[in-house]
Amino acid sequence: MSQTGNVYVIDDDPAMRDSLDFLLSAAGFNVSLFDNASAFLKDLPDLAPGCVVSDVRMPGMDGIDLLRQLKQGPKTLPVIIMTGHGDIPLAVEAMKLGAIDFLEKPFEDERLVVMIGAALGQAASHQKDEAAVADVASRIASLSPRERQVVDGLVAGLSNKQIARDYNISPRTVEVYRANVMTKMQAGSISELVRLAIRGGILKD
Repeated sequence: MSQTGNVYVIDDDPAMRDSLDFLLSAAGFNVSLFDNASAFLKDLPDLAPGCVVSDVRMPGMDGIDLLRQLKQGPKTLPVIIMTGHGDIPLAVEAMKLGAIDFLEKPFEDERLVVMIGAALGQAASHQKDEAAVADVASRIASLSPRERQVVDGLVAGLSNKQIARDYNISPRTVEVYRANVMTKMQAGSISELVRLAIRGGILKD
């Protein structure tokens, strides 16, 4: 099955790099090769979203150190760790540091291809979720303090009169703020406003 997406292969073994380049390119991935983790990290700021496939044992910075560096950085990429026989404890440590999976060499080609495809799919979904949350957060940030109070009242299930009484303003004024809130939050109904409030962290589900 043909795949798409960027894959960044990090391995100090030229034969392994060439083998993975052939395999993953044939599967439809856009492959970039790195012979060490430091070179990858140097290029990371300019790299498009994708999946990292890295050996765990490499001279200089190994796969574990790479994961530690990635964990501290702003760019989140799914990482699959390749491990040799006897390196399972290292692979487990790698997963604790954020690797999504590990493959013990020698591995089946198809398993790696499927694993990368799943990782890229999960990453794309996560990025969409992050973008959606950021969009809701920007809508919430556009609210005035009084509009935010009205939102709190609405998602708590209070009527206009109850909100007006709580903040010592008229129900008509609450109606004006309510209309502004619905426009700024791009909500067509109270139920939609509640969903946005949950996504934006105003209201816990």
